[in-house]
Amino acid sequence: MPRAMWKGSISFGLVTIAVEMHSATVDRDVRFHQVHKPDGGRIRYRRVCELDGEEVRYEEIAKGFDVDGETVILDNADFESIPLAARHVIDVVEFVPAAQIDPVLYEKSYYLQPGRGASKAYVLLREALEDAERVAVVKVVMRQKEQLAIMRVKDDVLMLGTVRWADEVRQPEFDVPDATVRRQELAMAASLIETMSADFDPAAYTDDYRVAVEKMIEAKVTGAETVPESEPDEGAQIIDLTEALKASMARLKGDEEKPAKKTAEKAAAKKTAKKTAAKSTAKKTAAKRKAS
Repeated sequence: MPRAMWKGSISFGLVTIAVEMHSATVDRDVRFHQVHKPDGGRIRYRRVCELDGEEVRYEEIAKGFDVDGETVILDNADFESIPLAARHVIDVVEFVPAAQIDPVLYEKSYYLQPGRGASKAYVLLREALEDAERVAVVKVVMRQKEQLAIMRVKDDVLMLGTVRWADEVRQPEFDVPDATVRRQELAMAASLIETMSADFDPAAYTDDYRVAVEKMIEAKVTGAETVPESEPDEGAQIIDLTEALKASMARLKGDEEKPAKKTAEKAAAKKTAKKTAAKSTAKKTAAKRKAS
């Protein structure tokens, strides 16, 4: 596993568990550079002061905050004076049911690996969380900021998922629609949902856009001609909800029947071939009897 991005301990009552934090995700997006189109030269940006036009050294850069038209300048010493919780401690605040955590709150996920000599305490917390069917609400300092997070168990591993603060979640700024739905429409919608139901498997889904970009880049490298893919046929727009549900069910039924139809056609072809072969054999046998 790559080098830990954070080292510290979990504070669980009077128990302290040494852990190392590793990122649980990786960004697979294709990364591009900005270049000068005529010659491919890389575009570089310089830190230039807008007042004197001079390039600024990194050590001369501070942070600024605008207040009533004036800029308040803050340096590292100002930020270091801010009281924060222990910088290398995951402080358990409380334990709550996992179902109470709205997915909109989640940000990034991390694996927590037990540190040296912490295996038993690590397993203790892991099994206690599983038995209680709860997750831990914790606070931790990451990148000079206090972060709210949820600690849970996944595949016998303690995981930390950072979450947004309550005031960072926006409420919908529009009226929630209200309409009368007919029983027939509700029944058809329920049937459509049931037909499309499955167990979630993230590996079953691919980033089609990323795959297309990678193919396009490969074609550019090899000099092959790139052919734009045609847009999928969305069909005629159906305004009536009942008709739209019927069309959706018919489309799903058609997709299911295609493989079955092919299998039936193959079976019929084999059956016909057997009958033809049987007839041919019977004719040959009859001819032999006549000759004898």
